[in-house]
Amino acid sequence: MSPRSRASRSAIAHTRLGRDRLVAGTVMQRHRHTIGYVAVVLAGDYLESGDAGRRRVGPGDALVHRPFEGHLDRIGPRGAVVVNVPVPPSRPLPDAFRVSDADAVARAAESDVAAASELLEPAAGIVAVEDDWPDQLAALLRFRADVQITEWADTMDLAPATVSRGFHAAFGVPPARYRAESRARRAFAALCERDDPLVQIALACGFADQSHLSRAIVELTGIAPAAWRRNATH
Repeated sequence: MSPRSRASRSAIAHTRLGRDRLVAGTVMQRHRHTIGYVAVVLAGDYLESGDAGRRRVGPGDALVHRPFEGHLDRIGPRGAVVVNVPVPPSRPLPDAFRVSDADAVARAAESDVAAASELLEPAAGIVAVEDDWPDQLAALLRFRADVQITEWADTMDLAPATVSRGFHAAFGVPPARYRAESRARRAFAALCERDDPLVQIALACGFADQSHLSRAIVELTGIAPAAWRRNATH
């Protein structure tokens, strides 16, 4: 979990399954993982700013990371210990939740991380921060491709430059890049879940055309949409 920092976009980071220790007081710049996984916090705390919002998590909390989701982590002064397990294929999970028995997950992961993922039973949800303007803007950018950042800044009585700097400080990328990656992830999820024509997915996700969609998917994942579909059929 030591991604290369990149100012304009999310870097690809290695996913370390099993127990991991996060160094106290460090900032892990925005990055994304090629596979989905669930991080269960065993000790310490950290603030994660990602494609599902900002959440501060501590012992017993779990954060679900879908494939190619981006996030930035600010580790607390005590550091943190987590156990990373695969997303269970048997059932859907919320983006963040309290685990019924985090210790059982940790013990199981020592011998079989895949089996440990089946012990992820949500006890309660974890609410995103969403209490200041960067969170409000992020929530809009995740679902609306038509948000004009300059106009939004004016409605909040903020200078566009202030919005750009403040958002980048909170989430690790400028607002436009956050929006672009969120839109590409929606398209990638649709590509994996449905067999709709690519042009139909492109229009539904707010892309100008199929070529625009293809470029965004390649930029996010490194693989063209047609190749993803061929791989899924084999």
